[in-house]
Amino acid sequence: MGVLRPSRRDRLERAVNRAASASPRRLQALLAGRGVTSEGQRLSPQFALALRALALSGKTSYDQLPVAAARELLEKESWTFSGPRVEVGAVHDLTLDEDGEVPVAARLYLPAPEPGGFAGPPPVVVFFHGGGWVLGSVDSHDAVTRFLCRHARVAVLSVDYRLAPENRFPAAVEDAVHAVRWARRHGEEWGYDGSRLAVAGDSAGGNLSAVVCQQLRGTDAMPDLQVLVVPGVDLAEHAPSRATYGDGFFLTGGELDWYEDHYLGPDTDRSDPRASPLRADDLSGLPPAYVVVAGFDPLRDEGEAYARALRDAGVPVTLRRHTAMVHPFINGVSLSSEARDAGFEIVGALRLGLRA
Repeated sequence: MGVLRPSRRDRLERAVNRAASASPRRLQALLAGRGVTSEGQRLSPQFALALRALALSGKTSYDQLPVAAARELLEKESWTFSGPRVEVGAVHDLTLDEDGEVPVAARLYLPAPEPGGFAGPPPVVVFFHGGGWVLGSVDSHDAVTRFLCRHARVAVLSVDYRLAPENRFPAAVEDAVHAVRWARRHGEEWGYDGSRLAVAGDSAGGNLSAVVCQQLRGTDAMPDLQVLVVPGVDLAEHAPSRATYGDGFFLTGGELDWYEDHYLGPDTDRSDPRASPLRADDLSGLPPAYVVVAGFDPLRDEGEAYARALRDAGVPVTLRRHTAMVHPFINGVSLSSEARDAGFEIVGALRLGLRA
């Protein structure tokens, strides 16, 4: 949980991004330039404009940077593309520390009491941030977790799991499992209902959410719902969308290779279900799933394949493809109206899936 120190240029970019996002749709389309279409899909002008802004700023791909510099760049970009902060009831920085477990940093968001909320203490969502298991933090995803807390009226435990390459696979999996078990046990202490628990995350966080459900299947700690947003679920084989959208749509094929190499190292079996949950022999008995993919995302096809595999195993699944979006659109909930609309659909899934 480092401290970001934005430069004057960063502040200017943030102001420009906010102004562009608030401009009329017709002007956004004009500024974005020629429309992008593929497979019958049309890229959102809002995201086309954001991609153009990144290109004009001279953005360097994360895989072309040392890890520390890439982490700093992601934090800066998350701040630059953020909108007004969503207020919640309370925020607590915690350390999840229990006997026999590696301590894990986390941030707990609690909703303010509002009419129409859950009766009694709110349920909890354990959230795992994206960033390829190498980048990202509770700070980079603060806008998302605040949005979910405020609008779904749930407690959100955002987990700062250990990152690679300092801590390679399966360290992040171990931290994710630890966090869910901790969240089940400590609800009364922190003012939420630990008996109603979902896991959620984007990209690498979607991977960890899927994996933790498999790891805890059949135990009292197994989540009641899994929300997988643009998840990477197959590190053993590349689906067609990885080639189709692996260049020019924010997340690149080179970055995916860089993330996976840092996370897994040279000796890990990429078909291990703890890394590639799509490769699990048996998906039956897992929690209901809400799977969200983006049309212009190299990870789209494997996310949809996982939804189909869950459904074939008898797991209740809702699959939602946002055809005009890129990876990882959910980080734009505080700035983009289109991302916000998609975020409200996730809010609805959480409220429905965690009702008493």
